[in-house]
Amino acid sequence: MEPILIYGFPAGSSMGLVAALEWLDKPYRLCRVDMLGEMRDPSYARINPRHETPVFITEEGQPLTETMAITAWLEARDSERRISFDPLSPEADRMHQLKAFVNTGFTGAFSPLWVAMEMEEPNPAMQSALREFGREGVIERHDRLEDMIGESPFLLGERPTLADALLIGVARWLDFHEVADKNRWPKLAALRGRLEADPAVIYATALEDGDMRPGTGACLGHVSLSEVIERFGTREEKA
Repeated sequence: MEPILIYGFPAGSSMGLVAALEWLDKPYRLCRVDMLGEMRDPSYARINPRHETPVFITEEGQPLTETMAITAWLEARDSERRISFDPLSPEADRMHQLKAFVNTGFTGAFSPLWVAMEMEEPNPAMQSALREFGREGVIERHDRLEDMIGESPFLLGERPTLADALLIGVARWLDFHEVADKNRWPKLAALRGRLEADPAVIYATALEDGDMRPGTGACLGHVSLSEVIERFGTREEKA
């Protein structure tokens, strides 16, 4: 079977993994999940007990969670090195470093902003404090990433890799949460512009909005969440 990526909307970090699958250009399927609705249903725990996206159903039918684990799976099967490098090369080491930074400190800096936005019971004082703390953290992490970006068109050279995929899925949160003008970081803004103009990223972003336009042809279609849970989930639901 073809692997299946469960990706979330709105503005899920998993958008970048859809783009990576397009760049990889090997057959895959998708499952689109509403993170504010379907993902919170108890049945979703049969796929991921932490009620998070992304989830990747491997060719063997095994659910694989956590973005870094999924990118490692893709890297190991990137025989043509479309989105990665020889695993023993300095470029691979640098890619792993950048992926780790984006997936930890850079992504995590947005957590207070998401918590403030998603509070079920409004608490203005706490929400204000979370937003202030979150904005400071996001700006600081953007400062650090700006320092890490070189002069090449993408993070690691002339073509986008898994590091760029992780970045573009999260970088747009700066605008979503209205933290600061992206042009405050010129190199990062230019990189975002190049990635956002890439056909694979355009395709992945359109899917989030429900626009099922064709991509490279590698995607063989969508599978419903109910089917994925029935076929590949555990029997026991967890609250």
